[in-house]
Amino acid sequence: MARNALRFRHGMLDAARDRATELNQRGALFPWRTINGLESSAYYAAGTAQYHIDADIVHALMQYVAATGDEDFLARGAVDILVETARLWADLGFWRSNGDQKFHIDGVTGPDEYTTVVDDNLYTNVMARANLWSAVRICEELFANDPVAYERMVQRVGLQEHEIRGWRAAADAMEIPFDPHRGIHPQDAQFLDKELWDLDSTPASKRPLLLHYHPLVIYRFQVLKQADVVLALFLQGDEFTPAEKRRDFEYYDALTTGDSTLSAVVQSIIAAEVGHHKLARDYFLSSLFVDLADLHHNTSDGVHVASTGGIWSALAFGFGGMRDHSGRITFNPRLPEDWERLSYRMTIKGSRLRVDVTQHDITFTIEEGTSVTVHVHHEKVEIAFGTPVTVALSNQGPRLESAPPTTSDLRGMLRADGSVVTASIPTISVDRTEVDADATT
Repeated sequence: MARNALRFRHGMLDAARDRATELNQRGALFPWRTINGLESSAYYAAGTAQYHIDADIVHALMQYVAATGDEDFLARGAVDILVETARLWADLGFWRSNGDQKFHIDGVTGPDEYTTVVDDNLYTNVMARANLWSAVRICEELFANDPVAYERMVQRVGLQEHEIRGWRAAADAMEIPFDPHRGIHPQDAQFLDKELWDLDSTPASKRPLLLHYHPLVIYRFQVLKQADVVLALFLQGDEFTPAEKRRDFEYYDALTTGDSTLSAVVQSIIAAEVGHHKLARDYFLSSLFVDLADLHHNTSDGVHVASTGGIWSALAFGFGGMRDHSGRITFNPRLPEDWERLSYRMTIKGSRLRVDVTQHDITFTIEEGTSVTVHVHHEKVEIAFGTPVTVALSNQGPRLESAPPTTSDLRGMLRADGSVVTASIPTISVDRTEVDADATT
């Protein structure tokens, strides 16, 4: 099923090339919404401008190949996706001519649709960097291991050697925004300059925001519809330190409305990792019941399929503590205190692995296949068929009892330039009597 989904993406590559050309870019730009490969999003700011869809597809492709060992899928054509998306990033981004040796990407929208068309969106840059690195690695490996397939790819896409060097240079110099004054990664180059939206004082009758405020009003504030930086902390978690993850999570959690059902599962995963175990459970339960209890009052229109898929992710990646970075499978469980056991399964290169987590240990059992190598707390663990392996757990990670900050806690902070961070709700009160009097006059 995963392979077929990626074949679907590969089948729309020509349309993605046409879309890139329409936007005066080289390479391919996959559609944000589509039925037949053409962009079906009516509003570019929250649709086509989400260029990160290219990197998201490559992330899925590389996870598939690492999990299955299906190198043949790449060699026979899927490598073209890597080449064309790398070309898009190399063309879209730029080197500043004022001596700045960083590679920047401007005019894009990240996953958060309450902040659009910005410069150096952190999620986009982090994922684009991974996209470029993957393209370099796979092209070099294909050249070394399968020269015939490499030459066929070169003929199909017209790849030139200097392009690969350019991709590596862009990836290595990618701008990753960071504010040393506050110790967090800005969502984009201008995000921290905005005023906070006072979510603590926003009445439930004004939620979700997009149904009560014009997008231009929302865009002027620090407020999120869904996880953005926090999603980067999950998908590219090996690029951030534990301290950075906690600071980033606590800052952006205070600004996230949860107006998108795509967000809570991601927030649950990172909340569990950094130690906000009670909050992790709350987010998990809100996702679990979004359709079962019709929490968004729209389940009659159809179930929230992506959120439903995220439930497994919250269990396996969040409480189960599993991570898959470039095919290296690691486990650092975060089981809730009153859960006795969590069991889930995964398949790695044909071997079906059952994972059983308790408060004191984690057990791996191969139910089908031969052998699997994983890591628990950075220690390598070899599992063979017929020989379950149990690893003792000294802890379940940090368990923070203090609640994460809210917008009220962020109000009053100082920026690096000494200005005070303020929070408000955009409102305007109109006296209808005065309006009528003016009209009469």
